[in-house]
Amino acid sequence: MKTRNLIVFLAVVLAAGQTLGHGDVAPQPVNTDALPDVGEDWVEENPYRAETAGDEVWTAAIEIGASGYNQNCARCHGLEAVSGGLAPDLRYLEANLDGDEWYIERYRHGYTVNGVTKMPGYDELLGQKAAWAIRTYVETRPDDGALDDFLDQLVTIRDGLKNIAEKLVAGTTAYADISAKVDTYKTVLREVANQVSTASGAPAADSAASRAYTALDASAEGVAKATEFLTVGLSVAQ
Repeated sequence: MKTRNLIVFLAVVLAAGQTLGHGDVAPQPVNTDALPDVGEDWVEENPYRAETAGDEVWTAAIEIGASGYNQNCARCHGLEAVSGGLAPDLRYLEANLDGDEWYIERYRHGYTVNGVTKMPGYDELLGQKAAWAIRTYVETRPDDGALDDFLDQLVTIRDGLKNIAEKLVAGTTAYADISAKVDTYKTVLREVANQVSTASGAPAADSAASRAYTALDASAEGVAKATEFLTVGLSVAQ
């Protein structure tokens, strides 16, 4: 693991060992039907990374992993995987074989200190596909301040999309009239998305920019979704 990430991650792990208790929260099932099977034997490395599985599977894994994480992990590890200090900040777990090894060990067998369960094992409860989907979601979280250099651009695009949405609702513009502007916004969003860094070192981040880029097209629904993604992302970043 990179020195900076290792120090941060281990510091939180040590603190968590003294203070965190998982409690009696029943694990929630995760629907992984949209993901390709990975076999019965546990694999050693995340099979849903984009460079391994392709962008379509990677995107699906993030969506499914987000749901699984929010239902089963956020209570202790924090919303958007940003730890409040009581549990390890999983964003800093390196997106490589070493990080995968640590993650799967904890996921499968849990963590107990002096007879107290700090984290239950999810091996039998959620299974392997859910494990790697959650891993994919966590490792694609943007680093702290990753959007700072792009805030002005994203605010401009968000405001422009909001204006387009209002015109579409009012019926004062046609889809054909906004297609060029939408294409321009998509180009900028993709450029920004490709520059957003992850805390884990993963090559691509699941950010407000990437979500808006994926959602945006010259339709009322696409414009509305992209605007929402940017609005939420900017509110967190600012």
